[in-house]
Amino acid sequence: MNTAPLATDSLNTWLDYWSHVHVTGIDLGLERVIPVAEKLGVTRPEAKVLTVAGTNGKGSTTTALASILNAQGYHVGLYQSPHIYRFNERVKLKGIEVSDQALVDAFVAVDDARRSCNLSLSFFEATTLAAFVIFKQQQCDVWVLEVGLGGRLDVVNVIEPDVAVITNIGLDHTDWLGDTIEKIAFEKAGIIRPNIPVIFGGQQELPQAIQDKANACHAQLHAVNRDYFYQYADDGQSWLFASSGTTLKLPLGCLALENISTAVAANLVSGLTVSQQAIAQGIVQAKLQGRFEIRKIAEKTVIFDAGHNPHGVDFLLKQLRKFLEYNKQYTEVVGVFSMLSDKDINSVVNLLKETVLMWKIAPLTVPRAAEIQQLDAALQGLNVQHFDSVKLAFKSALDESKNNQLILVCGSFHTLEAVWEYLEECP
Repeated sequence: MNTAPLATDSLNTWLDYWSHVHVTGIDLGLERVIPVAEKLGVTRPEAKVLTVAGTNGKGSTTTALASILNAQGYHVGLYQSPHIYRFNERVKLKGIEVSDQALVDAFVAVDDARRSCNLSLSFFEATTLAAFVIFKQQQCDVWVLEVGLGGRLDVVNVIEPDVAVITNIGLDHTDWLGDTIEKIAFEKAGIIRPNIPVIFGGQQELPQAIQDKANACHAQLHAVNRDYFYQYADDGQSWLFASSGTTLKLPLGCLALENISTAVAANLVSGLTVSQQAIAQGIVQAKLQGRFEIRKIAEKTVIFDAGHNPHGVDFLLKQLRKFLEYNKQYTEVVGVFSMLSDKDINSVVNLLKETVLMWKIAPLTVPRAAEIQQLDAALQGLNVQHFDSVKLAFKSALDESKNNQLILVCGSFHTLEAVWEYLEECP
């Protein structure tokens, strides 16, 4: 499709257009993106930029970061990916999703710029640049940016950050980023720039590649459990953050504490004025769909979690065990499950199989979806039911689960999206 939609066309028309402009959905490298970004005038924003990379936890960390800064009164532009329910979730101003028309207008500008440069853009590149166009037009004080894939060659990295945040390093996207922790850490460390503060919030040992890049850039590296610390308070209602010269007692929020603490650390080194009251308020207000999201649907309790690799699912299980400990009426877990074919399905299933009693599986209807045979192979010997679609699998779970059974929807952002579509169709 070479004919661009019009400014009066729908957001969905534009999203379909961008999905066909470039030959591949993922095409790492900045050679094509930089000229278009420069044409749009977005490469040097007159704003403070906080960029977050990592294997897991980026969504929670960017959400908490933006929420705290919004509570302080800054005009914050937040860019995240992927979305779960609506594309507009990817771009927020002051915590509110932007309108369809704002996105369409930005897409018109991006398409004009890429055509004048005679360049092709992938879906992710075009949609990311559109977010930057909106933040520039809205004169945001702060841009909080979540890296999509890796860091060094991701389109988000065309923007020079004032603070670089790396949440953790795990083995994911190995086809693109490398097959060892150090190779992946090298890619994530690509967001580090000279003489800026860097936060490492991963729970594993600090990868040497990150330390090396920080040293080479003379960047001030602050690592969790080395330069800053956090722990639950004795009262069970709060937690403590401590760094050199700073000790804060803060409320617990809905998001994972390790990611909230990373966000607090990043705020404190950003040079932005942020009060303890704003930090506390931002933590309480920070919420993110699809991250251990608990909902009551047709009198059944459903947990949605977008964990799609071993590290993310291990984190999900820690939260699930804590939930079951306090909600003893649930003695069994029914899983509505599907994944992408290039993910580590076997490891994810091995983690979940001791907790999930019944598996209701179906193939996703997106590129890279795992076929039912691939899912079956990983689930061999377990209690499995097959369905033609995730929607039908979820309907079965709702219709058949008993009061002592909890429904867990997991395996991919796309699995959650399919269930949401079903709920939209059948309110």
